[in-house]
Amino acid sequence: MGLGGGWDRQPYGAPEIAAAEAAIEAALEIGITAFDHADIYRHGKSEAVFGEVLSRTPGLRSRILLQTKCGIHLPEDGRPGFYDLRGTHIVRSVEQSLTRLRTDVIDVLLLHRPDPLADPEDVAQALASLHRQGLVRHFGVSNMAAAQVAHLQAHLDLPLVVNQLQMSLADRDWLEAGVLVNTRPAATLGFPLGTVEHCQRNRIGVQAWGPLAGGRFTGAGQTPAEHATTEHVAALAHRHGTTPEAIMLWWLRRHPARIAPVIGTARPERIRACGDAVRREPELTHEQWYELWLTARGEALP
Repeated sequence: MGLGGGWDRQPYGAPEIAAAEAAIEAALEIGITAFDHADIYRHGKSEAVFGEVLSRTPGLRSRILLQTKCGIHLPEDGRPGFYDLRGTHIVRSVEQSLTRLRTDVIDVLLLHRPDPLADPEDVAQALASLHRQGLVRHFGVSNMAAAQVAHLQAHLDLPLVVNQLQMSLADRDWLEAGVLVNTRPAATLGFPLGTVEHCQRNRIGVQAWGPLAGGRFTGAGQTPAEHATTEHVAALAHRHGTTPEAIMLWWLRRHPARIAPVIGTARPERIRACGDAVRREPELTHEQWYELWLTARGEALP
C-alpha cells in the first residue's frame, strides 16, 4: 500500500520506482516472497510501480507470489466510495491489475470487502471464468465473516484459500470475541465470533493486515497500556535476541490458525526488522503470549 507516491492521480516517477525496488529487495533479503496488493492502493500506482520493478528484474516474477484485491471504488469527483463485487467489475479490475503489474497471471485474487448487493452466482461465474482463462490461480476474501465466506463458497466450485483480516496486538476483537462469550463486554465487539475457527476448519489461510499496529508498540504509543506494551515487547525482544517487530509478528503466528502477517510498511529498515518472523519459528511460550495480550488489553481476563 505504501508504494507509488501519494493517494492522488499524480504520476509516479523515478523516485517512486526506486523506493519500490528498495522495499522489494529488503523483503526478498529476509525471505519474504509473497506480495499483497489491491487495485485501489495509491489509485493503482502501487501495482504500477511494482510492475515497473518486475519488468526491470528478469526472473523475479517466477520467484514470488502476487496477490491483489478488488471490489472497492474510492471516493472521486464528489461521488462517495462504495463496494462493487459485480462480475463485470471483478473481471475489469483483474484485467487492469494484470496490465499494471505487467504479468500474465495473478496468483491469488481477494474480494476486498463484502458488497451487500453482490449476487454470489454472478461472483462465482466471474471467478470461474478468470480461472478458466488462466488469469487467476486462486481466490480468497478480505474482511469477511464466517457466514459470508460460507455463503460465497456454497456457490463456488473453486476453494477460497484466504481470508485477510485486521489483526494485531492492538486490533484484538478477533481474539476477544472468543473469550468474552457470555459476558456483557461481548456486546461491544464488532468481530463476528467463529470466523477464525471457520477458516481453520475449512483450511482457509488467515492473513493479518495491520499486524504491526501502526507502530503503536514500537514507539508511537499514546495510552498507558500502549506504553506498557511497548516496554514489554522491547523486553521480550531483548530476551529472545530479536526485534520488537518480530515479537509482534510471533504473537500472531503463535496462534493455532498460523496467521500470516501482511506487513504494510514500505521502509526497508522496518521490513528488515521483521526478518526473524520469517527465519525463526515463534519462540514465545504459552505464558509469554498471554502476558503480551494482557498487557495490551490493560486489564485481566474475565
